[in-house]
Amino acid sequence: MKPMEIERRSLEIIAEELGDRKLDPEYDLLIRRVIHTTADFEYADALAFSEHAMLKLTDAIRNGCDIVTDTTMAMAGINKKALKRFGGAVHCFIADEDVFEEAKARGVTRSTVSMEKAAKLEKKLVFAIGNAPTALFSLCEMMRGGKLNPEMVIGVPVGFVNVVEAKEELMNTAKHYIVARGRKGGSNVAAAIVNAALYQLSAREA
Repeated sequence: MKPMEIERRSLEIIAEELGDRKLDPEYDLLIRRVIHTTADFEYADALAFSEHAMLKLTDAIRNGCDIVTDTTMAMAGINKKALKRFGGAVHCFIADEDVFEEAKARGVTRSTVSMEKAAKLEKKLVFAIGNAPTALFSLCEMMRGGKLNPEMVIGVPVGFVNVVEAKEELMNTAKHYIVARGRKGGSNVAAAIVNAALYQLSAREA
């Protein structure tokens, strides 16, 4: 089967297994894309959204915002060609030498420092966090301190240590968020959420 045929059949299987379940129309495509990426139907219940989060995310991308990720894997997974059409780019500072040196000197994680570096970018930003809860804690601290006002924070880190707590803090701090509650998530999920917004925008233009 060709790649497009595999994707089409996968989405048909997802529809069949969802059965009569009705998803919120605003998030239907996003949820199906995450399930497609993970083969995990629990995301139909695990994903949590601030009010009109998908509309806010698509508007931000349409208006040329940049995306900041916490991993090179998430950055690689985002459709950069589609994003560029709207004037946006993707950044990940986790592997930068200055980030490594500052994190070592301060005794904090590179994820913390990379978020601080990203906050200095002059463009409007969407953060897509799929791995590091410390990145979410850093973002929350900067938002509370008035140092950062992101268009959207996608908070879907995966793991066991401080993951649930970081997501809950994000939902109590950020005005606009998309979160995978609980332990599940990952860089692939973060990229899938951004790509779902890009697919939706492309479909509107078609």
